[in-house]
Amino acid sequence: MSAVFAAVAAAPTSNYVTCAGREIHYMEWGAGHGETVIAWHGLARTGRDMDPIAAHLANRYRVVCPDTIGRGLSQWSPEPAKEYCLAFYESLAVALLDQLGVRECHWLGTSMGGAIGLKAAAGALRGRIRRLVLNDVGPEIAPAAVARIRSYAGSPPAFATVSELEAYFRTVYKPYGYLPDAQWRALTESSTRRLPDGRVTPHYDPAMVQQFIHHPDDYVQWDAWDALVLPVLCLRGETSDLLLPEVADAMRVRGPRAVVVTIPGCGHAPALNTPEHFALVERFLAA
Repeated sequence: MSAVFAAVAAAPTSNYVTCAGREIHYMEWGAGHGETVIAWHGLARTGRDMDPIAAHLANRYRVVCPDTIGRGLSQWSPEPAKEYCLAFYESLAVALLDQLGVRECHWLGTSMGGAIGLKAAAGALRGRIRRLVLNDVGPEIAPAAVARIRSYAGSPPAFATVSELEAYFRTVYKPYGYLPDAQWRALTESSTRRLPDGRVTPHYDPAMVQQFIHHPDDYVQWDAWDALVLPVLCLRGETSDLLLPEVADAMRVRGPRAVVVTIPGCGHAPALNTPEHFALVERFLAA
């Protein structure tokens, strides 16, 4: 294969597909590889958060990074109380895999994306998810962290300029750990939506936080955890307020007995953007 063709083949593509009656956007990296990694983002984020690790894994895997309904370029739900929940996200995941012809995959999920993978691995995608990587999430999350996230995600601010929005992201996502300036700019530009009055705001439907009102027990998944029969790697941010140490400890001894690795210098959730992060995930997937 020529170097030029290899570069073109490795370039990511932007795609749209209808899943469970809703248009879902996803980025695809490493098309043509035999093994697939589904890389799913967190609650108020988009699939573009996975760009750094997807670009790395694309040397070996096909990597699919969806925008959840109500986030990024995916359709907003016309029925937010019903569809902004893990059960509907699971149905989107099944439809996505089926339409892409993915029989088996590995799953890498940050926060909400990990919770979707946990639910699906014990449920509708049982036997189809071969390995599960949970980025700072488990079968139970801390109520104080949920309150913190709801405080900013449910009423996203608006700013006159993109630079002001970037400053806001640098503040609320400081727990991600180190991001170089170029990654902060990329995070901002892939997460910006302009309002009718010309101001800019984060690129998601604020109604997605209705999940915590209408589905208050969505993130209590110990029954699903204990039913898992696949290898699990959990990455926990050193100062995470969402995945508490006692929950991580229980994950080591219950259910699939996860390998839990503490990521220094960050909280909720590690940005998955350093060679050390890449190596942890890559070694686990290839084991």
